[in-house]
Amino acid sequence: MTDTAPPTTSTVEHRTLARGFAALRIFFGLIWLSNALAKVSDLGAFDWGVISFNLINRGAAESIATDAASKTAIAPLRVLYQDFVLPNWGFFGGFLTVAELAIGLALLLGIATRAAALGSLLLITPIWLMLIDANSYLWLYPVDLVPLLLLAIVPAGRTAGLDGRFAARWPF
Repeated sequence: MTDTAPPTTSTVEHRTLARGFAALRIFFGLIWLSNALAKVSDLGAFDWGVISFNLINRGAAESIATDAASKTAIAPLRVLYQDFVLPNWGFFGGFLTVAELAIGLALLLGIATRAAALGSLLLITPIWLMLIDANSYLWLYPVDLVPLLLLAIVPAGRTAGLDGRFAARWPF
């Protein structure tokens, strides 16, 4: 029999919070991975009988970027997308697919979680900024941005993720 004290309230709260962030991380990993796989397979629309839904495949991503660039009042972003990104969509569509695969797997497995969350923010924020004045639902993008920002701040990969194994060797 060991002589251990029962866990303190702060320890229980810490574990609960860590598990909550792990669940959030895994959920966002599934989102990014599913959209990446939609780009790889070029499937976007699904009808499973009881549920029908869309994922963002390459065509949908290009359409979102085109729409955002045409609607934005932020001239530097409009110019960047209309004159550089969209004319080179072959490269940028491939880059987006690879980045989403890497982000999805990293978040799902808890590997370099903060970097993956930061990468996701770097991908989604320009589109959000361009569409902020598009008269759409106010919380459409912040509902993604805020949890990803939290995942970039909190070491969410240490619980139910591989970051916990690496933290002892390389504190980050």
